Amino acid sequence: MRKEYQLSSIDFDALRCYTEIPPAAEALLDHPEREVSFDLNLKIGPNTILQANAYVVYANTVRGPAKGGIRMAADVTLAETRDLAERMVWKTALARIPFGGGKSGIALDPHTLSRFEKTAVLKEWVHMMQLDLRHGMYVPAPDMGTNATDMAVIFGELHLPECVTGKPPRIGGLPGRLEATGRGVSFCIQQTLAEILHLPVTGSRIAIQGFGNVGSYAARYLHAAGCRVIAVSDVTGGRYQPEGLDIPTLAAYVATNGSLEGAPGRVISNEELLLLEVDVLAPCARENQLTEENASVIKAHAIVEGANGPTTPDADAILLRRHIPLVPDFLANAGGVIASYVEWRQAKSGAMTEIQETFSIIENRLALGMQEMLSLSERHHIPLRMACQVAAAKELVASLRDRDWI
Repeated sequence: MRKEYQLSSIDFDALRCYTEIPPAAEALLDHPEREVSFDLNLKIGPNTILQANAYVVYANTVRGPAKGGIRMAADVTLAETRDLAERMVWKTALARIPFGGGKSGIALDPHTLSRFEKTAVLKEWVHMMQLDLRHGMYVPAPDMGTNATDMAVIFGELHLPECVTGKPPRIGGLPGRLEATGRGVSFCIQQTLAEILHLPVTGSRIAIQGFGNVGSYAARYLHAAGCRVIAVSDVTGGRYQPEGLDIPTLAAYVATNGSLEGAPGRVISNEELLLLEVDVLAPCARENQLTEENASVIKAHAIVEGANGPTTPDADAILLRRHIPLVPDFLANAGGVIASYVEWRQAKSGAMTEIQETFSIIENRLALGMQEMLSLSERHHIPLRMACQVAAAKELVASLRDRDWI
């Protein structure tokens, strides 16, 4: 069993050293606006009931409707859902898009469900949440365990194009939305090489833990840019090649076989991948991968968080003492929610968006966030994570004042 999800709570005392945060603002940002827990109960056979706990959290909606994906995993908890919703508040504020932060969790292993059963679960979830979805209070998207087909199911129940993002492009989805998070991670890694490490992109050594949607697309774009992606991994283990892996071939293998298991190449474990000497390590799998047990022996020159919460607070402190720069998740993996905003805007307007426009908007927003992070870090002599929090806090406090909430 994995460790209980470790909250990455915002340190308001530290933030107040660099920006004004009135007590009323802290009170509103430090507690979720709404938490809902309910049971999903479906009859799937003459004597068989499928049951699952479900959670929905709205952390804060001062900047717009709650935005956050639906995570489907057997071990998802309310605490995990709450933490992910909180991250979305700061992520959307940092990206300057008009969304708040939300998240959903459904405690089921999607790999044990047939397509029919998963569709039935999602329809029941819509039944429980339909008022919020119809009124635009919450805009879900894919997350771990859910995909574009699942978002199409939600759209099919309500027939409101703007009620959900991450839909297939043929039914009002956004070209480039599937690749968006990985594209953003790739862009942040290239910016980290150029702006923080002062290294050329071509020939740089990258290790990526996680070869699902985020990690695989990040690897493809980095490979195309001339990086040497020397190691990738998934839940079955990984592959390592000091000269650089053939990423297109590995991606094609996974598309056919479902995982890296059995793929050609030198086998490496997830734990070994984290300890490789590389220019940039990108944890793009699950939370709590960099811990106090391994942070002291990590050899990467910089870390870019492609996953949500891959670094525990203890590991963060160790990496800081070791002067290893870390670009935090709510900047590095914001490409997905930026693309979701473009899809939501498209759905409301009836406009059409080309894939290069999607990528251009993602990279423009991330570049602005990266420059603001680096400027604040240099000005105040603070870590990159704190710099991102300062930038987001300024935006959130201003938004609270605009709404007359404080």
